[in-house]
Amino acid sequence: MNEKIREIKGGVASAGGFAAAGVQAGIKYKNRKDMAMVYSKTPCRVAGTFTTNVVKAACVLWDREIVEESLHGESKVHAVVVNAGIANACTGSQGYDNCAKTARAAADALGIGEKEVLVASTGVIGMQLPVEKLKNGASRLASLLKEGEAAGTQAAQSIMTTDTYAKEAAVEFEIGGKTVTLGGMCKGSGMIHPNMCTMLAFLTTDLAISKELLAEALRENVEETFNMVSVDGDTSTNDTLLLLANGMAGNPEIREKNEEYDCFREALLILNTKLAKMLAGDGEGATALIEVQVDHADTKENARRLAKSVIGSSLTKAAIFGHDANWGRILCALGYAGVAFDPEKIAVSFGGSKETVLIFEDGVAADYSEETAASILSEPEVRILVDMKMGGESACAWGCDLTYDYVKINADYRS
Repeated sequence: MNEKIREIKGGVASAGGFAAAGVQAGIKYKNRKDMAMVYSKTPCRVAGTFTTNVVKAACVLWDREIVEESLHGESKVHAVVVNAGIANACTGSQGYDNCAKTARAAADALGIGEKEVLVASTGVIGMQLPVEKLKNGASRLASLLKEGEAAGTQAAQSIMTTDTYAKEAAVEFEIGGKTVTLGGMCKGSGMIHPNMCTMLAFLTTDLAISKELLAEALRENVEETFNMVSVDGDTSTNDTLLLLANGMAGNPEIREKNEEYDCFREALLILNTKLAKMLAGDGEGATALIEVQVDHADTKENARRLAKSVIGSSLTKAAIFGHDANWGRILCALGYAGVAFDPEKIAVSFGGSKETVLIFEDGVAADYSEETAASILSEPEVRILVDMKMGGESACAWGCDLTYDYVKINADYRS
């Protein structure tokens, strides 16, 4: 890691000028916080990426419009309002109108314009939002905003659905002699698959950077991080990743691709890799984080396709849950990835915290101990290492095992 970049404790309210809050709005859940706000007192440049699903939630349409206007015009944003429990997807014109009403309530409480407020939702598809509860929640959130780690954690806790813990991270780095902070929070446990994996992520930084480079850095980054995560093969209607930059660090604005821009890109990669792995490891019912590392592929795109094919294999995920070194399932997933390769030349290994075991090489099973392999597959983090022996490109994907509890959770999710 670049010595100028340091991982720190914190989250979405760690960067200068950003505040956050969470409240219990009673949207769907009882006795838990279910609504959050992130706010910058200084207007922000914003970049975003969204679900590729043809069926898009109303909040995705609202945010995408604002992000596009910001990129191609001079408009900026101040706040994000998020609710958990109801997705506001497949809700027609009323759903979009409820986005506007929520944004307007937040804007009135904060003294800003409604188009300076982004909104996001996660939860059950098809239900209309209880808009009066959202409006009241937005007003309460505005009065509770605070800066710092504790406020960021409260916001992260308030956007959870089936997540088992709040997901947040932060890094610091030096740009132009100034200390810059980049923090974020995300949620997601099920309905997660590459192509903007129901995943929501919100990133904040006090870096001064042009809107064009901010957008480009995020667009490139998501291909290496969030788009390399798969829990269950379902691409959500609500996937949203937003990055807000308010420039309050006071660094000379980054306007070209130089060493400082590269430092920011590396910091963004570190942060989003950490958040992406949290999503994967906390998949619904999961007992293990699975990392698939593909090395020596002929192209970057093929490396990604191979890694994502293995991480998305239900049979491989089930084998990991059973601690069964069934390497044939991995070979099968590689084989249907749509990448041409010679199975007589590749090697597959399992990696744990203490040792790595070669499982397959040169077209046949290696001489390995089933007991040792099972021990590795029993760890909370399991690595599948694939050496394609074709070139110099690599890629990494993350997922989790497939358990009985995944079916139980999703069998009655609406209730």
